[in-house]
Amino acid sequence: MPIKIPDQLPARDILVREGVSVMDEQTALRQDVRPLQIGLLNLMPNKIRTETQFARLIGASPLQVELTLVRIGNHRAKNTPEEHLISFYETWEEVRHRKFDGFIITGAPIELLPFEEVTYWKELEEILDWTLTNVHSSFYICWGAMAAAWHFHRIPKYTLEKKAFGVFRHRNNAPASPFLAGFSDDFAIPVSRWTEVRSSDIPTDRGLQVIMESDVTGPCLLTEDSGNRLYMFNHIEYDSTSLKEEYDRDVAGGTEIAVPHGYYPDDDPSRPPLNRWRSHAHLLFGNWINQVYQSTPYELEQIGQR
Repeated sequence: MPIKIPDQLPARDILVREGVSVMDEQTALRQDVRPLQIGLLNLMPNKIRTETQFARLIGASPLQVELTLVRIGNHRAKNTPEEHLISFYETWEEVRHRKFDGFIITGAPIELLPFEEVTYWKELEEILDWTLTNVHSSFYICWGAMAAAWHFHRIPKYTLEKKAFGVFRHRNNAPASPFLAGFSDDFAIPVSRWTEVRSSDIPTDRGLQVIMESDVTGPCLLTEDSGNRLYMFNHIEYDSTSLKEEYDRDVAGGTEIAVPHGYYPDDDPSRPPLNRWRSHAHLLFGNWINQVYQSTPYELEQIGQR
């Protein structure tokens, strides 16, 4: 079944052109099923691009999914029109009474700041605590994953001497994990960050497991059994051109930046980059949604009742 998103959302036309099955609101009302309720707290500046990236992956599921776009209430987005936010987003205050089968918190370009210096840190801490009672399964991405790992387990982040930037090989540490069903033994994932978490800081007695890892860039995907949480420290959701856009932006702005590792053919930025991670991105999100579907209560109000 397709993903249900607002009829006028800009992502709709992009997804339809790509062959992603998208359901209009009237058709969704006629189907006698309970769609999975997935929330996306979008902390990225370009919200339209980010919401499209995640809708693309969620929409590939055979299940009917209803996506709710959420934003921090007191934070102004610099690269997204206000009318877009008003039309398609709800603030967390507006959805905090709801229950969600799954909830995604994206990255944000603020990773060099200490967590406590982020302007919306207190609200984000409230949201993270809220997921304990109102969300069946949470999926945190890049800075969002580092923030959640710090909030729940005090796992620190460290500033890198140079940016981890490019497409790096990762290994499958847990072939039996349902989240990695169908995964290769090793695979490529985009990385774009100035900070890292380290395996040595991850507690061994809290049901945490590093199931994806790179010898170069460290832990990639951390799972937590007790909290039904996933922490993805890299950008598996990226478009083919996301790293190119970051590289071109920095070059144009005079920022010293290396050519993204393993991204351009022969490391030549004049050639079109190759997407080596798309299939595994779809596989990971499909596995996550399937696990949510298999384990979430049928009655939404039962979520959080343990």
